[in-house]
Amino acid sequence: MSQFLNKFLNRVKSIYSIIETLNRIHDRTLHDSWYQQIMQSQNPLNKAGASVFSQADEDGITFEILKRLEIKNGTFGEFGVGDGSQNNTLALIACGWKGFWIGGQPLFFQCKDNLKKFHFNKQWVDLENIVDLAKSSLRRLDCNSLDLISLDLDGNDIYFVEALLENGFSPKVFIVEYNGKFIPPIRFKITYNPAHVWAGDDYYGASLASFCEIFNRYGYSLVCCNAQTGVNAFFVRTEFMDKFSDVPKEISQLFCAPRFYQQYKRYAHKPSPRTIECLLSNNEES
Repeated sequence: MSQFLNKFLNRVKSIYSIIETLNRIHDRTLHDSWYQQIMQSQNPLNKAGASVFSQADEDGITFEILKRLEIKNGTFGEFGVGDGSQNNTLALIACGWKGFWIGGQPLFFQCKDNLKKFHFNKQWVDLENIVDLAKSSLRRLDCNSLDLISLDLDGNDIYFVEALLENGFSPKVFIVEYNGKFIPPIRFKITYNPAHVWAGDDYYGASLASFCEIFNRYGYSLVCCNAQTGVNAFFVRTEFMDKFSDVPKEISQLFCAPRFYQQYKRYAHKPSPRTIECLLSNNEES
């Protein structure tokens, strides 16, 4: 019996070893593919891509943008941080930035409530409270403005962005998640629903073209989309565009197609009936 068990355990170990080897090959292939893509990119900001705590290459892009803007110890606000283990501003905390997080999920680490340079507010965000939450978080940090905002709430993002811009929030840098399925020039955004929860399909957020339309209206310009996953878009105030003269101006040259399906080993998100309904509705309104 013991001999049979030992053979069985050795077989299991062998299978695990094969799986680990395949995973390493998979990861290496993805990395090489991403490296090739950024080397071929017309946007020099993509070549700065790197991850510290971001889900993909967003941290490196953020640092390059901030270097050009000559911001060293700024103030940030991030909406939608998951459990706090991966997001777009944790690396800024590591650089001494002051800021706040707002999100509906508990953090995976203990966080004191009396910190002077950081504040976390566990709240479900909607159009009714987002502006008040941002203002109260700023007061908590004894700040008047933000240098950078990152927003990734898996759904109503474009409505939240517009609410913040309408109410006087004008950071130098604004990072948003776009729905890369809808390539430029397609304009797409989900119907606002305060109770929206992402179902893992393609019914979420807004297209890059729709975000550009909103941001351009408020004096912002697109400077980069992250190449590794094709998920996050970076906007800066147009008054600083002289510092990005080497960056392409056309949205078609800046757009990065989604690559998240490679990481999850599946082809994109499954279509939702609501996506089609929303497209038809938007077509009637245009």
